[in-house]
Amino acid sequence: MPFVTCAGRALEYEWLDAAEPGNATLVFLHEGLGSIRQWRDFPLQVVKATGCRALLYSRYGYGQSDVLQEDKAGARFMHREALEFLPALLQALRIERPVLVGHSDGASIALIHAGAGHPVRAVAAMAPHVFVEPVCVESIRRANETFASSGLAQGLARYHRDPAKTFHLWADAWLDPAFLDWNIEEYLPRIDCPVLALQGEDDQYGTMEQLERLRRGVRGPCELVKLAACGHAPFRDQPQATLAALTRFIGERCG
Repeated sequence: MPFVTCAGRALEYEWLDAAEPGNATLVFLHEGLGSIRQWRDFPLQVVKATGCRALLYSRYGYGQSDVLQEDKAGARFMHREALEFLPALLQALRIERPVLVGHSDGASIALIHAGAGHPVRAVAAMAPHVFVEPVCVESIRRANETFASSGLAQGLARYHRDPAKTFHLWADAWLDPAFLDWNIEEYLPRIDCPVLALQGEDDQYGTMEQLERLRRGVRGPCELVKLAACGHAPFRDQPQATLAALTRFIGERCG
């Protein structure tokens, strides 16, 4: 895959081109332990269904992008991505007014970016974190305690250059007591573009209060989709329902 340099770091990226390109460019923002490959074929399905081209990339410290050099990711790692790396990436690849499609941490990054005044056509947020809930911290604590024995380390090794460092810097950031005050609701009133927010009813990292606060906070139109029999990853747990919601949203709001 090609690489682009943003904020002094090399990031891997991939374009998915549509057979009949639409008006919008989709930018996929992966979850806290994600990468390009961990989206599987879902972005391609969205491209085929919408006719929009899409950009996928692995954030700094993930996938085959540069390994994190810092000792700590820090409580503002999502802010840094939204306000520093993402603007540099969009500028380098000449992407204007994208539709941001984010999952988990990636959804939060999309909301911070849009709420900071960057030009965004729309945001599709899957399982976003708007504030920190005990259920999320407890799930990450359990994952941290069983990282070496659960098979997660071996699973991440298929996707990341340094899976142990990728995991621990992410987990340590979330488990830092200072992170309990992390909250991005201050950005929501400045989001005036259309927002689609999806979450599984069985999400082990957050309750539906995440979606409700998002809906109440944003200035623009906000549609909520609550998926039954679905955990933290709607595009994996309920791919058809998630694809249908995204396809309709992009067609109605971004055509």
